[in-house]
Formats: sequence, structure tokens, C-alpha cells
Amino acid sequence: MAATTLDAPDARALARFYQGLLGWPLRRDERDWVEIAPPDGGAGLSFQTEPLFIRPHWPATRSEQQMMMHLDIEVNDLSSAVEHAVALGATLADVQPQDAVRVLFDPVGHPFCLFRAADAGAWPGGRQLHGTPAE
Repeated sequence: MAATTLDAPDARALARFYQGLLGWPLRRDERDWVEIAPPDGGAGLSFQTEPLFIRPHWPATRSEQQMMMHLDIEVNDLSSAVEHAVALGATLADVQPQDAVRVLFDPVGHPFCLFRAADAGAWPGGRQLHGTPAE
């Protein structure tokens, strides 16, 4: 796999957010397509401008656009990582289904999780995030 692609109203703006969050350099920068990747190689993130983008809603409801995927990001210090993400433009979700994991939304609404594996006891794998009952 080369990358995971996130749609956004402005690919460059969302790529800048994730560049700041992850510290990854640009791999490709075009008008409606941007790629970032870890400096040591491996799969990165791509961003594509989608003029008809609809902000996902989490937790899921039947009447709104549901999230289709989310990113799980392991961090060394959960509270510092949350502060950093919020300073970059992320929003902390109202629903927090796990004590050792923080669910946030990027500036266009894609959910992502920050976690410390040592605190979570195991890779969260999104079980709780996906397991939240639909309204």
C-alpha cells in the first residue's frame, strides 16, 4: 500500500494540518492533490480536493454522513499530543469511549484517535470507536 487518501474541500489545507501533526515532509504537491510521507519511507497520506465533500458525523447516525475510516496514531504523551493537535486546528470529540484513547476531528471533520499503547493495554484497533451505538 502506498498511501491512504482523505478527501477534503481543500487538499493543501488538510495536508498542512497532518504535516504539522505528524511532522512528515511533502512528497508531492499539486493543486488538488498533496502527498505526505514519513521521512524514513513507507506508506503516507494523500489528500484530494473534493468540491462535494460532506463532513462526516461521529458517532454515526442514520441521517448524516458516516465516517468511512479513521486514523489511529500512537503517541508518547497523550495529553501533549492532544494539546498539539488542538493547537493545529483539531477538535476534541464530545464522546470519548476509551479512557486511554482520545478521539479528535481534523479541521474538516475526519475522526482520528491518539493513543499510548502502554496506557491502552493493546492496540485500540477502533473497536470502541466503531462499537458506539448508532442513534
